[in-house]
Amino acid sequence: MRDFHAGLPGYGPTPLTELPALAGDLGVGRVFVKDESSRLDLPAFKALGASWAIHRALSRRPPEARVRLVTATDGNHGRAVARMARLLGHRAHIFVPDGVHGSAVAAITAEGARVTRIRGSYDETVRQAATAADEPDAVLVQDMAWPGYEQIPGWIVEGYSTLFAEIDAQLSDAGSPGLVVVPAGVGSLAQAAVTHYRSRPPAPALLSVEPDTAACVLASLTRRRPVSVETGVTTMAGLNCGTLSSLAWPYLRDGLDAAVAVTDADSAAAVRDLATLGVSSGPCGAASLAGVRAALTGTGNAERRAALDVGSHTIIVLLSTEGAAANPHALEETT
Repeated sequence: MRDFHAGLPGYGPTPLTELPALAGDLGVGRVFVKDESSRLDLPAFKALGASWAIHRALSRRPPEARVRLVTATDGNHGRAVARMARLLGHRAHIFVPDGVHGSAVAAITAEGARVTRIRGSYDETVRQAATAADEPDAVLVQDMAWPGYEQIPGWIVEGYSTLFAEIDAQLSDAGSPGLVVVPAGVGSLAQAAVTHYRSRPPAPALLSVEPDTAACVLASLTRRRPVSVETGVTTMAGLNCGTLSSLAWPYLRDGLDAAVAVTDADSAAAVRDLATLGVSSGPCGAASLAGVRAALTGTGNAERRAALDVGSHTIIVLLSTEGAAANPHALEETT
């Protein structure tokens, strides 16, 4: 996958930025932020999965065949699909739910995609996109799996592996992380994290973070079975998902060490603090900082730190999955 991504226009490893001030605040050895604010010339990590999955799906069709790429999105994934469609000379039809800011929709439209707004949740938008893709010339490129639709979401997860391979290379001199913090929506990036880190020793602790208005990972882990939750309104639009990917669930159940839900206020504070330290992060990306603060500080932190095996020499990696430009509405809310 990394060789494939290296051949795409604009590829380069995204920065892994050390922030000593955060290490001091959290009482750990070192803190690094994987800054996905500019990935393949887009302001979020999603292009890694979308590009690989589209490449794999199209490789099974005649080279001259023109297709319509269809997906549902809260913003970043849809723009990545639209960008790949434009680069490859295909059409794109992107479905967006309530709550996606007009500027995010405009960015998708600017890629040449047709956009359909859905009055409803992300889950409902996924259902309508799947229905629209049920035609011979259409390919559904969804980052959420369900029974009977798992191959393309699996390729998307494979595409995310490039991010973790980059982290390994960038940490080669610093040592292995003791804790990796991952924002979670439908769970595909968290699945990629589990797949990567549980396949090689020494394995770090893995902490997922999601909005308290859409905490389907936390609810599912608590009940030990996948459950859907009713979602609310959140500035963390890309994480506003009420149902886990069926493909991700077994990995999250068996591979995550902890999960936490954070508020919009927690995320907004993290956005501001990261900006002060020179990292551009949107609310979804800054959720990692908000989550690790919730886990390692405050009442009862000693027990949580012990459970995660976090001490004064631990190396922590925070995945900042989007830049501020990916979510202008939230940027307005935090200023």
